[in-house]
Amino acid sequence: MIGFPLLIVPFAIYNMIAFITPMDWGTKLYTFRLMSGLDWSPTLGDAFLVFSLLLLLFEFAKSAKHGKSFIEHFLSLLLAGGAGAEFVMVDKAGNSTFVLFVAICVVDLFAGFAAALRRARRKVVVEQAVVAPAPAVVRTEPARVEPLTRPEPSPFTPRAEPEVKVDPVHKIEP
Repeated sequence: MIGFPLLIVPFAIYNMIAFITPMDWGTKLYTFRLMSGLDWSPTLGDAFLVFSLLLLLFEFAKSAKHGKSFIEHFLSLLLAGGAGAEFVMVDKAGNSTFVLFVAICVVDLFAGFAAALRRARRKVVVEQAVVAPAPAVVRTEPARVEPLTRPEPSPFTPRAEPEVKVDPVHKIEP
């Protein structure tokens, strides 16, 4: 099964919002009253970045569990390069929200490469351990056979009393 980078989803959402709807990324979504008495108003750009980071978390979990294929690495490279090129060349993408998204894409790209290199190194070490033949054992002297010795009884186990035999005719005990 060939997957795709999950960060394609926020990339598509950003482009739909930026090019289809005339919305400002600095639009306040809601105002929260903090316990300190200050008001905090997250913007649409903040929500977009939180969504992108959440998908980056899922991407890391997916990569750690299944690994990434070559095609997925290539698509991550195209996504990071395309997002970087869009930031430089397109006027609607030239803001801090999009450059932070480009940074998230680059982190995904390098984290995927690092995980793949670690997985490949672990695979090589395991294969070397399995493939390496065991050294041959050469004996120069004959093997000595030790006589079996009876283990000493434990001081905590009761000793068996000797059997007393009675002569039935003379009723004499030894």
